[in-house]
Amino acid sequence: MICVWHPFTEWRPKPAMAEAIQNRWPEIRVLHLPNYDRLPPELPDTDIFVGYSLRPEQLKDAKKLKWIHSTAAGVAQLMYPELRDSGIMVTNPSGIFSVPMAEHTMGLLLALARNFPDSVRGQDRAQWAQQEIWDNPQHLTELNGKVLLIVGYGSIGREVAKRAKAFDMQVWGVTRSGKSEQPHVEKIFAASQLHEALPGADYILICAPETAETKHLIAAAEIAKMKRGARLINVGRGSLLDEAALVQALESGALGGAALDVTATEPLPAESPLWKAPNLFITPHTSGVSDRLWNRQTAILIDLLERWFEGRELFNRVDFARGY
Repeated sequence: MICVWHPFTEWRPKPAMAEAIQNRWPEIRVLHLPNYDRLPPELPDTDIFVGYSLRPEQLKDAKKLKWIHSTAAGVAQLMYPELRDSGIMVTNPSGIFSVPMAEHTMGLLLALARNFPDSVRGQDRAQWAQQEIWDNPQHLTELNGKVLLIVGYGSIGREVAKRAKAFDMQVWGVTRSGKSEQPHVEKIFAASQLHEALPGADYILICAPETAETKHLIAAAEIAKMKRGARLINVGRGSLLDEAALVQALESGALGGAALDVTATEPLPAESPLWKAPNLFITPHTSGVSDRLWNRQTAILIDLLERWFEGRELFNRVDFARGY
């Protein structure tokens, strides 16, 4: 069963996914539900569920369920005790968002360095804002030679690092263990060494997974460790960043700028102070969106299904202990 409904249409699976699976395995029943209305009567016969959300009360009805494949890379919404204790396997599409998110992140880095947002605002006012843009405390600058600290150096971070090296940036990474073998990073810090890494970075990118341990991973204490004028980018999850501390740091000038693709509440309410925070650039959770998304989603699911039916080990299995 494939069942996802989301207000953003591009997060909903395309009919071609179900068609591709049915064509590959005509002997199985493939059901694509565009919303959750027909979910309850179908769950008892479901062996494999494809979707990013299945609540505990729904799980009770899924008596035959053996495997959940999340269409979202983040699986915090599935880390509840009933599922943890069920023996049901969970996989995710980790890796398919890395390239668009890395390209989006490079766009955010350039936007902050070159102050593209103020150029667009000037264009909206039909104003040639050359002097105004230069007179900002955050002068136009360059990426080359600057230190980019990637907090959560996984598949997204590695793709960002490759592109950042093409801009002659120095790349540092933070991983849970402090280990990573990768040619594009100069230094790797363990998560416990985060406070040691922060003061040396010009740009800090948050792309760690959402777990109980990473809530407000970057808060007032961490922002206080950053060099004055540093720029902060979050493409991970809104819960990783203390947004009130961010607004305060931007208003005081402690941070030179920030860019958010994710927020704690989405859609971001009109009354949120983030909208009016100085030197803050917001994109509406579009970093992982691409016209190639569902081709990649379908390809990874078919690969996993091939392994499942052949009795081979599945990749991208979610570790319940770690939460990702």
